[in-house]
Amino acid sequence: MSKSKLAAGISDREAEVLALVGQHRSNAEIAAQLFISVRTVETHVSSLLRKVGVADRRALAGRAAEVEQAEDSGTPAAVLPSPLTSFVGRERERSALREAVRAHRHVTALGPGGVGKTRLALAVAADLFGEFTGGAWFVDLVPVTDPAMTGAAVARALGLGEQQGRSLDDSVSAALGERRVLLVLDNCEHLRDGVAPFIEHLLAQCANVTVLATSRARLMVPFEQVFTVPPLSLGDDADDAVALFLDRAAALGWPVDAKQLDQVHEICGRLDGLALAIELAAARLPTLGLDGLGASLADPLRLLVGGRRADERHQSVRAMLDWSQALLTAEDRCVLRRVAVFVAPFTAADAMAVAGSPELDPIAVADGLARLTEQSLLTVVRSACGTRYRALETIRQYEREELTAAGELDEVLARHLNWCVATADGLLADPASATREWRSAFDAAADDIRAALTWTAVQPERRAEAHDLAIMLAQLTFARNLISESQRRYEQAAALTDDPVASAAALRRAAEAAGCRMRGEDMYRLYRAAAETIGGTGDSAASARDLATAAITVYRMSDTFARPVAAGEAAALLSQARELADADPAALAAVALAECGVHSDAAHTDLPESETPATVAIALAQHAVELADRTGDPLARSAALDALTAAQCWAGDVFAAAETTRRRVAVLTSMPVTPASALERVNALSEAADIGIGVGDLEESHRWAEQLRDLPLLAERGDFATSALLVVDALLGNLDEVLAGSGRFVDSWELSGRPCVPSLAPAAAAVAMAHGLRGDDDARVEWLAIADTLGGTSDRQVAYRAVFDAMVLLDRGQPERALAELATEPDALDEQTVWIWRHWYVALRAEAAVLAGHPDARGFVAAARTTVSGNPMAVPIVERAAALLADGA
Repeated sequence: MSKSKLAAGISDREAEVLALVGQHRSNAEIAAQLFISVRTVETHVSSLLRKVGVADRRALAGRAAEVEQAEDSGTPAAVLPSPLTSFVGRERERSALREAVRAHRHVTALGPGGVGKTRLALAVAADLFGEFTGGAWFVDLVPVTDPAMTGAAVARALGLGEQQGRSLDDSVSAALGERRVLLVLDNCEHLRDGVAPFIEHLLAQCANVTVLATSRARLMVPFEQVFTVPPLSLGDDADDAVALFLDRAAALGWPVDAKQLDQVHEICGRLDGLALAIELAAARLPTLGLDGLGASLADPLRLLVGGRRADERHQSVRAMLDWSQALLTAEDRCVLRRVAVFVAPFTAADAMAVAGSPELDPIAVADGLARLTEQSLLTVVRSACGTRYRALETIRQYEREELTAAGELDEVLARHLNWCVATADGLLADPASATREWRSAFDAAADDIRAALTWTAVQPERRAEAHDLAIMLAQLTFARNLISESQRRYEQAAALTDDPVASAAALRRAAEAAGCRMRGEDMYRLYRAAAETIGGTGDSAASARDLATAAITVYRMSDTFARPVAAGEAAALLSQARELADADPAALAAVALAECGVHSDAAHTDLPESETPATVAIALAQHAVELADRTGDPLARSAALDALTAAQCWAGDVFAAAETTRRRVAVLTSMPVTPASALERVNALSEAADIGIGVGDLEESHRWAEQLRDLPLLAERGDFATSALLVVDALLGNLDEVLAGSGRFVDSWELSGRPCVPSLAPAAAAVAMAHGLRGDDDARVEWLAIADTLGGTSDRQVAYRAVFDAMVLLDRGQPERALAELATEPDALDEQTVWIWRHWYVALRAEAAVLAGHPDARGFVAAARTTVSGNPMAVPIVERAAALLADGA
């Protein structure tokens, strides 16, 4: 892309970002493709908005599209790996598979290991990606050892992170939506129990997605179309096997004379035209020559090493590997079979740690890696973290069998486990988990850590090690923002120990992770399981805490339950917790907090005249705060202060609620990041930003909103993370910031499948107001439609919509229309939002009444003065209206 066609000063990186914005990629997808953070992408987009001179992301995408079209490059990019060697031959198979993919939504390229399925699938994907407007994406499933991680692997390849309240499988479906996408799933055979349901779910949800899978066995998915990949052709009309051998030989600097083609043909015939076997033979040409190759392969191959045989389909590749193995030195054979335990690309240092031993020093390992690469038994993988090595899956499986035959499998797997534990320890000790370098280091090691856990978990004598590794992986995945896996690993850890105390502790952490995922029912289930587990030890106080926490979860997380808890169930848990709490301070604090929730759900018809449900709620919450303060636990204090804030809002005392929320944010400020503290911090900052709007302290609200936006837990929830900041910036008049920030909001929302989320509707209405104040009515209409979609189908008027519409109308000198928007009495508005917007609503109502000459304008002003007293933003609006009224009198 020519920078001169855009605007002066655009960097190469910004040009890359602009091109991807033009392809309507989300910030997460751009970050994944360019290996930069989402925040860096946001910074580049904001810079581009200024440099290109457009108001919002849609206009920026349009500008990028214009440039792309002018340069005749409007085809979507393929997110496919770049093979290190050329693709040779297979024109008939390539054409046939291409047509099969065009005709069917799911095609499985089927064949034995080494036949060339992956290379053929990649070639076909490269041919077709221009026909898929959403691009072509490659997912390498080789490193994945757990079928349940299939969706996570696809999400990672697509650049998707985890979104609260949504599984990764659902995130993939929502992100792909109606896009026309080709998804290449490579090496599916060992994950059939995970791949099959994933594909079935994906194709049911995404009508325009096509899947091309490679596998050694059918996946047995409905509508699966099987394409059998044959060996390379050997004949007069097409001799692809010979062409491949000649290509690889020439690449090594050993071109074959035309007079020797018959020898090459004979060698390829003995190898049954299998691509991997031919490549391995060609790699030996510089050392053996054609005569040496022919002589070595002339004898029955099984005689070279003793004749282990697989089924007929694999004989040629296995024989070739037997032969290649026989030609290695003893040291290199040892290195190769030991590094086969790595499921993901590894460094020389990693290999030294796992393959090294008294008889095999580190230098021998490093030298062996180089020689094995020269002989095509290992490949070099490009990586931002330096040189890494990898064995093809067929070779890796063969070498695992060699480990077993050598009696080394358990020993080397134990070394691999030790390496994984040390690597995990190092990652946990690094506080910089938010950096790209840390994330890259975790991503490089994660699949091996998972594989080590899978192996360790089924070794009865290693259950304690498995439990510890599961806890470490749970902590690491939480830091990496893989919250669903974190929950799963904590639950796995709980099942891997016979110690009920450790098991209950893991279940509590799992519950906290579930809360971060907005899965209230899981949180509730896990706290109850923790109570039952710890109850068996006789620790009644701990059981009481867990039961009470389960009860309060029903109220604090009520909007995250898929199904409501049965009536009276939470009260029954609370009653049980009271009986068990005794005098334990933490248990009593938890019980007091749960009582706040049960009270809010109960009918109070027998209260004295001097009391109301709201005053009783405040008293209960204040008692919960006192008990929580005695525990010294910041999380208990935060939860109790949250209950007090809710009670004060219920009573209509927003200024008291604002002060309580400030206390709550302060309590959480210095806490280390754990699932529990992360969940509390999200809730506290969101609440603080909202209440700041309600009391007119916009500067403080802006600080809270910025902190909310920057929370790692919300990295993939750009809509929620930026929603408060959009509203505050709109009210402050920071219209450039609103329009620049709206891109991340809408990207994230669309990536989520455009769900109805009423709590996010005010942000969309705020963006609409910003466009309205700029005079862009087309964009305003678009954003009002987004606000309507987010808000759902309720016909109840919401205060924020009236406030934002009135601001636009007053700015345009249309007070009569503004007053019509504000005609409803505040108490008749949606009670879920009016408490935040009451002061703004009545202040603007007074101003509109005065400007419109309403006969009761004086009454509007007087009522507003009483309501907004103490609000630094609303009071000036009312006083300005009063001044206008006085001037008119």
